[in-house]
Amino acid sequence: MKKVYGSASEALDGLLHDGMLIAAGGFGLCGIPELLIDAIVEAGTKDLTIASNNCGVDGFGLGKLLDSKQIKKMMSSYVGENAEFMRQYLNEELELEFNPQGTLAERMRAGGAGIPGFYTKTGVGTQIAEGKEVKQFHGEDYILEEGIFADLSIVKAWKADDTGNLVFRKTARNFNPPAAMCGKVCVVEVEEIVERGSLDPDHIHLPGIYVHRIIQGQHEKRIEKVTTRSREEA
Repeated sequence: MKKVYGSASEALDGLLHDGMLIAAGGFGLCGIPELLIDAIVEAGTKDLTIASNNCGVDGFGLGKLLDSKQIKKMMSSYVGENAEFMRQYLNEELELEFNPQGTLAERMRAGGAGIPGFYTKTGVGTQIAEGKEVKQFHGEDYILEEGIFADLSIVKAWKADDTGNLVFRKTARNFNPPAAMCGKVCVVEVEEIVERGSLDPDHIHLPGIYVHRIIQGQHEKRIEKVTTRSREEA
């Protein structure tokens, strides 16, 4: 089965539809699928629900989909670096389902493992627990969280072979593996596609069974917050 495609728009062809749920990898601007995001912007797909740790920054990453008003709902852990995210939420233009970071990652991983729900102590006694089933284990309360089963996963990896085996580089191995697992279809953008068999099996972070389409491209890799010091201080 062909997995390598020539461009982001080609790799997404036939997969996008209004009202779909997309799981997106990345943390801040680290390891985000920026080429696939740009292709979704160009496609104009609307009323999207996006499951992602955050929503990029103003004008970059998933923030582009906010600017174009293509996102209906975010399932996220953090919104603080995106002024447009906060503006839309406070003006009731955007639905928001807050998730603790570990819970969001586990909801994605659970979906990828075919697990419909799990119990966690995280969020007990807070707004996170409102409307959720509570059950006691060993005398303590746990809340039921549902696995995420996305229509599409979009992720960014460092290397892949043509079968879809993935290697993530350092911190970019954040939400990308669980996000990749939970989609009915997973599209990956990578910096390099290597020869089949050249990846050490012990170094593969996500097996190709989860990956359906791959593109290779150039990435901006924008730094979210540049912190420097003067030459004299250095």
